[in-house]
Amino acid sequence: MRLHVHRWGRGPRVVLVHGAVLGGREAWRAQRPLTERWTLLAPDRPGHGQSPPARQDFEPEAALVADQLLDEPSHLVGLSYGAIVSMYAAALRPEHVLSLTIVEPPSTRVARGVPVVDDYATAVRALVESGLDPVEGLRRFFTIAGVPVEVPDEPHETLLKGMRQLLDARPPDDAEPPLSALRDAGFPVLVVSGGHSEVQEIICDTIARETGAERAVCPGRGHLVPEAPEFNAVLERFLTHASSSSKVE
Repeated sequence: MRLHVHRWGRGPRVVLVHGAVLGGREAWRAQRPLTERWTLLAPDRPGHGQSPPARQDFEPEAALVADQLLDEPSHLVGLSYGAIVSMYAAALRPEHVLSLTIVEPPSTRVARGVPVVDDYATAVRALVESGLDPVEGLRRFFTIAGVPVEVPDEPHETLLKGMRQLLDARPPDDAEPPLSALRDAGFPVLVVSGGHSEVQEIICDTIARETGAERAVCPGRGHLVPEAPEFNAVLERFLTHASSSSKVE
């Protein structure tokens, strides 16, 4: 399978891996100002946008990202389910990862045993396996994830298509991100949350601790962290520092 990749800008490569529901073009709209200094590569994950259909599953998707987008040195940024994909992809091809940015992954297994995290994992799995109508599924997903958007009675087909993918996905609590491999890989890691969810703060704190990552909180847009007012500045500072460090080395 070949992933369709949206490409904007010029400069060092930044691969942006989207999460659930929205494809690469829609999920990273707020990052377009970065195209003045960076080349943004935003793949449509399988079944989203213009990529061929396949079940949403972080492991085969990670292999696709590693093979097709980490074929040369790149910064890697992943959001939500795409952050799980990105962690696995980075571990598959660490020699081509200049930096890794992890944004609110639903990686509940890293903090398993914490009641609020376990409850969240149960709720997400129940949604994925529910077989709900996509419109009702969207409403439930936005509530669980903390997406501050009201779902209309007749959502855009992009949202419906993405929700159908999520309703057939491999549940994210299956994931055991390769945190020790990421810690030992040698590239800088940044973990970002939106300050809206106790569960996400616990997950992100745990990943940051286990990988030795930098940690940032960008509030204002719930789970839509890339749309938060501070996110682009936080990300660009990190990318710039990582780029400078790699040149020195």
